[in-house]
Amino acid sequence: MMDWTEKLRKETGIRFLTTEPSKIEQQSFSMIKGELGEDFVRSCPEDKLAVLCRVIHTTADFSYKENLYFSENVIEAAKEAILNGMPIITDTTMAMSGINKRAAKKFGISVNCFIGDEDVRNDAANTGYTRSAVSVEKASRSYPDCIYVVGNAPTALMRLYELICEEKIRPRLIIGVPVGFVNVVEAKELILRTDVPCIVARGRKGGSNVAAAICNALLYMVERDLG
Repeated sequence: MMDWTEKLRKETGIRFLTTEPSKIEQQSFSMIKGELGEDFVRSCPEDKLAVLCRVIHTTADFSYKENLYFSENVIEAAKEAILNGMPIITDTTMAMSGINKRAAKKFGISVNCFIGDEDVRNDAANTGYTRSAVSVEKASRSYPDCIYVVGNAPTALMRLYELICEEKIRPRLIIGVPVGFVNVVEAKELILRTDVPCIVARGRKGGSNVAAAICNALLYMVERDLG
């Protein structure tokens, strides 16, 4: 029986690459590294390259080569937080859904999002704050020692900054990659003023998918380190 991709090639004249699930990601990463360039790949630390490649794999956007910021020793801090089973708090259910629960569970990590909780909705309505900002306040009470992941809401980063300054929360790692226009650039820059280890997509770009991709890249590299 003729392979279905070969049939498509004969019918359309288009040459397709592999459709084997196990090889698609492998080939994608190979193509990404090829476009990043041999000099860049050789000079970039392996763990940072793994994060960057997964972000590009998720977005097909090579501008992250320039705007994805890693604070000093952030990869080491992230690995330690994962090995210690620090809970992950996300600003959106989309980011929470994108994080690999199998990999997180392997390290005893819970993945949480409070945006839809009734008390968060009520507090947001009563105070006029965004639910994302109120969610950070709830996290500071329940999980002051955590990994905080923001892919959508700059107000989450703004409130996170305030609570860090007030010593009410102390994340082991912040992934700050909200996407958009209003307060997005400014909120990200606030996080860079803290001494909390962080990975930040400077500028307007980002998203819940990018936040989840970074989380997954970190989880996978710790799995890899453990063999």
